[in-house]
Amino acid sequence: MVNYILVITIGYLAGCFQSSYFITKIFKNTDIRTIGNGNAGASNTVIALGWKYGVAVALLDIGKAIISIIIIKMFLNTAIVQAQVPYYLYLNGLFVILGHNYPFFMGFRGGKGTASLIGMISAIDYRIAIAGILAILFVTLATQYIALGTMALVLILVILTFYFDYSMGCIAIAIVVALLSIYKHRMNMYNIFHHKEVKLSDTLGKR
Repeated sequence: MVNYILVITIGYLAGCFQSSYFITKIFKNTDIRTIGNGNAGASNTVIALGWKYGVAVALLDIGKAIISIIIIKMFLNTAIVQAQVPYYLYLNGLFVILGHNYPFFMGFRGGKGTASLIGMISAIDYRIAIAGILAILFVTLATQYIALGTMALVLILVILTFYFDYSMGCIAIAIVVALLSIYKHRMNMYNIFHHKEVKLSDTLGKR
């Protein structure tokens, strides 16, 4: 029980470090949720402030997931739970994403968790990370929609978690992460269908 509490708490609190919120407050004296599409994340930071700010936010959001999972790995190395390590890492990653999406200090209105997901898989399994990053880059560049690239990323997560013979618990968490991402991107998918979504090329001219 102690292991679960630590894994969940560390993950959620790490996820609550909302870099897009802090960066826009510090450099623009505004709330990221009041500009662009209202989302507190890297993609909206690109849309609202430009790619340089967006890249900074993405790197910080990737980093917080990696750091959280590294901490959990260090903790688990001191405990006799080696067979359960992958499950705990997936669980920690899920709660980093939940903390990012639903930070307590922002009224539970955060981002969509894509960058944190990339950090999660990067820290857990480089094979899934490479495939997932290639998928999101290829689909995003091919379609010009980041949301569609994200759908490819979460699909790869579920498929490769199963293919690489992770436990049923890990597979279940991968499915939860995918469904959560689909839910958070529902308006993006609606806008894509109605040709209202901002394209990647539209944001590249922003400084």
